[in-house]
Amino acid sequence: MEKTIVITGASSGIGKATAKRFAQEGWNVIAGMRKPARDTELSALEHVLVVQLDVQDPDTIASAIKAGIQQFGHIDVWVNNAGQGLFGLLETTPIEKISKLFEVNFFGAVAAIQAILPHFRARQKGLLVNISSATGRSTFPLLSAYCASKFALEGLSEALSFELASQHIGVKIIEPGMVETHFNQATESNNATTPVPEDYKGYLKSIIEIYSADTTKPVSAEEAAQVIFEAVTDGTDQLRYTIGKDAAGLLSGRKSMGDQEFMDLMRKRFTV
Repeated sequence: MEKTIVITGASSGIGKATAKRFAQEGWNVIAGMRKPARDTELSALEHVLVVQLDVQDPDTIASAIKAGIQQFGHIDVWVNNAGQGLFGLLETTPIEKISKLFEVNFFGAVAAIQAILPHFRARQKGLLVNISSATGRSTFPLLSAYCASKFALEGLSEALSFELASQHIGVKIIEPGMVETHFNQATESNNATTPVPEDYKGYLKSIIEIYSADTTKPVSAEEAAQVIFEAVTDGTDQLRYTIGKDAAGLLSGRKSMGDQEFMDLMRKRFTV
């Protein structure tokens, strides 16, 4: 039987690359995006259905599920990839921007999960894949709200994996490090806009210089898509998968060190 996957946020970056990867392997792909009329590539691929899917709009989630089932008969895997970033000092970040961040990164995933679970439960099988981040388990300055949204998604996913095992439904978490997509540019357009207090200016300048000096080479969206494909098809109940040497190194250090040792290391790096 052919398998079917839904991918949210499929208009660009990891989502688009993942849609292409699964289509190449003969999967039926439901590529969800907020503005499907702009797509000129995925809709031309065989076995790909491009649908409107805005995780902040429950009606579009329900419609995407209905359309996918009508087209392909069933859904086997749901990938919560839609997300946004937010960079800046927490003190100067408008609460409205933080709320919007959580609406997309966390509550949007929750809405999608609640919508697809009845279908999975009726079939007594299915797989949820939540795209988190290395910052879902290890934090960085100026990314506090973004880290919080991914920490929330990680906690949700881990707890949900226990609940859904009773229904033969799997859960997997993907933790990318730096990926070469337009995500960083989109994050910059969503930065905190409130003027920075004078007390922070020296610190802010120094932290941005530290980030700018980082020579870590990001992985490509295609490399990320390959990890997602392997996670979906490996037949195991492994929960977490990292993408990139930076993510693997960071999270390995967090795991192997004591909490205080790790925090001391990070403070040394970011104390200016």
